[in-house]
Amino acid sequence: MNNRNEARARYPEAGQIIAGEWVPAGDRQTGTVMDPTTGTPLGVYAIASEADISTALAATEAGFRRWSAMSAHARGRILHDVARTMRARREDLAMLVTLELGKPWAESIAEVEQAAGMWEWAAEEGKRAYGRIIPAREDGGRQLVLIEPLGPVAAFGSWNAPLITPSRKMAGALGAGCSIVLKASEEVPACALAIGRIALECGLPEGALSILTGDAVQISDRLMDAPQIRGISFTGSTRIGKMLAARAVGQMKRPIMELGGHAPVLIFDDVDVEALAKTALAAKFRNAGQICICPTRFLVQRPIYADFTAALTELAKAHPVGDGFDDGVKMGPVVDPRRIAAMDEFIVDAKSRGLRITTGGGQVQRDGNFYAPTVIADVPPDAMISNVEPFGPIAAVAPFDTYEDAIAEANRLPFALAAYVHSENVHTINRALNDVQSGSVICNGWRVSLPETPFGGMKDSGIFQEGGIEGLRAFQNVKYGYIA
Repeated sequence: MNNRNEARARYPEAGQIIAGEWVPAGDRQTGTVMDPTTGTPLGVYAIASEADISTALAATEAGFRRWSAMSAHARGRILHDVARTMRARREDLAMLVTLELGKPWAESIAEVEQAAGMWEWAAEEGKRAYGRIIPAREDGGRQLVLIEPLGPVAAFGSWNAPLITPSRKMAGALGAGCSIVLKASEEVPACALAIGRIALECGLPEGALSILTGDAVQISDRLMDAPQIRGISFTGSTRIGKMLAARAVGQMKRPIMELGGHAPVLIFDDVDVEALAKTALAAKFRNAGQICICPTRFLVQRPIYADFTAALTELAKAHPVGDGFDDGVKMGPVVDPRRIAAMDEFIVDAKSRGLRITTGGGQVQRDGNFYAPTVIADVPPDAMISNVEPFGPIAAVAPFDTYEDAIAEANRLPFALAAYVHSENVHTINRALNDVQSGSVICNGWRVSLPETPFGGMKDSGIFQEGGIEGLRAFQNVKYGYIA
């Protein structure tokens, strides 16, 4: 594990990847990258100029022709090399995650492995862009279905998974044979750029990848309206995603959207309460709750409601919060002061309704953006926390009586990214798997979004999937051919 001061001293210089080359910030304007653990400046990121964006766009078109013309096996060898190099440098990459986002060291190491796995999966799955032959109606005719790369892609990465989200987009697009221009998050720019530099080292051809940093509106406006861009991949809020999707569809660009969630957890009265509370705690407060698939609405059957709430509360009280570089820390800071203010809004609303805040409910008194693990009990459906995704370390707990009540509350919101069901009854599990409306329904577990599994939302939580076979299909076109 790295010492924080040593890690800060190794924070990389600002720059961008433009047309397949590392371009230092030079005399460009820069923005400040903040350290969420200390609340002090960590470094700077380059602000892309209009010329930078134009160069990246021109290069991505030529890069697409070059990259898509390579065999899937040749592309796969490069992507495999990226995965191997990421694993070889896992401590360097994990250091950037803990510096920029504040994740505990073990979580950062795990993120490196999952991100590398996405490159590995795309390397292999790109070889399986199987078309098919359809028997023709005419003698001697041949009907063909061909799978082809979509074209140059523009992608926008979120800050909360600084290696996983860029990898999911870059590996998916490149594995499908597309070139990609990625706008990296200004909160965590060094993470995406580090992966990009590895990809260049591994032989990615000129123009196949550009990574820009800077003003989100300026970059998105240019990329969204560029005629050479054929697909838009975005991870972020539902509000912004809807705006981008509408704009993309207006230009007949494919919108690949992974948007907000507010994951319900249905807990039936036949579970082991103490054991489940322990795993629920780890799932809820991972990355300080700043995960779109994070369990947020704990719906607990009434006979075990009091016991589960008490168990979760006691565990949350003892959950170690601190610097991600320190031994024993299980939860780091939230990303910036805006998240603290957002958490406080939920607490103000809960107090105004007389709800029980059984633990937490405020900022941890130390430097940095630390918020105490919080549990709010007896939460009604009209409370703010029942309707707005907290995206932070707050768990809402509410009782239910019947199976039908639980399903109705789970499906009440327009968000449907992930949901969780816990029961020892196989019949209950099978019913809920069918009845819960969500892109992912996890029964008696918490694992979502692996390299080999599709990940995407229903309703207001997204369009298309990332990961799995479906993740590459989102970046591919289907062409019908006929030969007489």
